[in-house]
Amino acid sequence: MLSPDQLSHFAEQGYLVVEDVIDAETVLGPIVSEYDRIMDELRTGWMAEGKLESPAIAATFEDKVISAYRSGLEYFQPMDISLPGGTIEEDTPFHAGPAVFRLITDDNLLDVIESIIGPEITSNPIQHVRIKPPAADLRGDEIRAHITATDWHQDRAVTLAEADGTRMVTAWVAVTDATVDNGCLRVIPGSHLGEMIQHCPSPQVGIPTKFLDEEAARPLPIGAGGVVLFHPLTIHGSLSNTTPNIRWSFDLRYNVTGDPTGRPMFPEFVARSRAQPDSAMRDPDRWQAMWEVARARLAANPHVPIHRWSPDAAHCA
Repeated sequence: MLSPDQLSHFAEQGYLVVEDVIDAETVLGPIVSEYDRIMDELRTGWMAEGKLESPAIAATFEDKVISAYRSGLEYFQPMDISLPGGTIEEDTPFHAGPAVFRLITDDNLLDVIESIIGPEITSNPIQHVRIKPPAADLRGDEIRAHITATDWHQDRAVTLAEADGTRMVTAWVAVTDATVDNGCLRVIPGSHLGEMIQHCPSPQVGIPTKFLDEEAARPLPIGAGGVVLFHPLTIHGSLSNTTPNIRWSFDLRYNVTGDPTGRPMFPEFVARSRAQPDSAMRDPDRWQAMWEVARARLAANPHVPIHRWSPDAAHCA
């Protein structure tokens, strides 16, 4: 659980850096292994299609990610823990594996979340993996926030309006060390005390810099296994990865059970309940099946927009 000083900092500043929350051996290690298997499966398919030359057997996961990106091969969506915001097909890939489920339901992480929003905790489906290659390798037209630097935004602004009153917290989990050089998060302290600012949907869903005091921003370096917590109105983004290595994290959200998630077309689940312990999900296969059912439903119906902002708004000019 968080200390009174930590809770006070979160209340006053709208964010909190908490080191050493996630265990390297029991949680992060299996995640790395799980993602390495996904990448090997992707590479086998790419090689069979003649899209990727046979690589060195000893290539690390990091090498494989960088090689895939340089070759113009899509690794992000097959590794993401959510369906995309755009058109969804019957075979749109996503990843809902047991190691990721173990992270989302980790007791140490949920203890931290409980300190912020209380003991009735739902895993919010607005969640992503972020495996960012070196900025030097990025194509000039690369705008995806999960690949390149993330624009300034507030997390409440990327929900639907139904969740404007939802009691929610973001947990940004570092799988690799996040440094100023490799693109750690940055935050505008105290910005959660203001209102939600209008966002623009292009190139990312973000706040135009003319509405911000960037001089007030501060970077948030953190070690692997650490967690950065955000109030849903806190303005934050990330720096560019200027190193030759990847920067890897998970962007998870949790809300008070019963509150709207802001993404009703995607599946939520109870991660912890002190009042009704048996309501908490413990089966990763069931979690995966929920996403598969959602995919089939969404593929068979008209596209559901996930954002509320218009590119034609005056503030986007």
